[in-house]
Amino acid sequence: MADIGSTRVFGHARRSVKIIGLRRRPLADLYHRLVTGSWTRLVTIYALVFFGTQALFGLAHLALAAEWPPGASVIPALLAAADAPPAPAPPLSGRWLAGGAVSAVETFVRWLLAVIGAGILLAKYSRIPARVIFSRVAVVGPHAGGRALLFRMANERTSHILDAKVSVMLVRNERGEDGEVVRRAHDLPLARDGSALFSHAWTAVHPVTRESPLFGETEASLAAEDAELVVTLSGYDEGLTRVIHARRTYLPEELRWDVRFRDIVKVLPGGAQAVDYRRFHEVVAIEPPGERTPRRAAR
Repeated sequence: MADIGSTRVFGHARRSVKIIGLRRRPLADLYHRLVTGSWTRLVTIYALVFFGTQALFGLAHLALAAEWPPGASVIPALLAAADAPPAPAPPLSGRWLAGGAVSAVETFVRWLLAVIGAGILLAKYSRIPARVIFSRVAVVGPHAGGRALLFRMANERTSHILDAKVSVMLVRNERGEDGEVVRRAHDLPLARDGSALFSHAWTAVHPVTRESPLFGETEASLAAEDAELVVTLSGYDEGLTRVIHARRTYLPEELRWDVRFRDIVKVLPGGAQAVDYRRFHEVVAIEPPGERTPRRAAR
């Protein structure tokens, strides 16, 4: 079986990838573009379609109400029909039938715009993103007698995330056996990649052992390889009653070496614990063993 932990992938951390041979058809996937796009794009496109159809049907009604003598110009005839009230067309006449047909089509188009607009708005409102905070940086430093990669996550909502799962990939450029530079992804196993109940803060730890793809890497080597760490998290939000997903990418310059995260959990005077998210992104230098401040012995 092929090694699925080392998979060839495409994409680069700092520059976009030029797509060749794949035809983009925005109108064929307009629903996806409107639902996943910005609210500004959605409102702008819907306003253009709405007012555009209103203008077209208004011109159609004016054209039916206007008098068209031989040699008459279009604009003066339409202006004259707009200024003077149109004379009622005789029943079953050509103008009467055409006016009824235009009114029927206008009613159908307005109904269609309302239904499609409501569907897109409902789909867009139902796309509730995960509110998971990732630390601005990841750290690589001493941990539990060795070295490890660490990053923080926090649930910003008050509801719990059940059966949360997190995974990390190291994506970098490598030179294959044929000398070709390819983009490969390596899974970074975590000391704990799941949590039955994710409610507050969670520090993920990847031990940097000799078997780790990060072993021997530095900030300069990762930058030369155009590397990036891709973090994905998923779980069941009991408040939304749905599965949520979140992701974060760390570039080489967003890694801090030989530091640790500042402690955010403290004990209040009454004995209760508190989580200080003001220090969530802060890191501190690791003191050498000989320079650590000795702690007072417990009595």
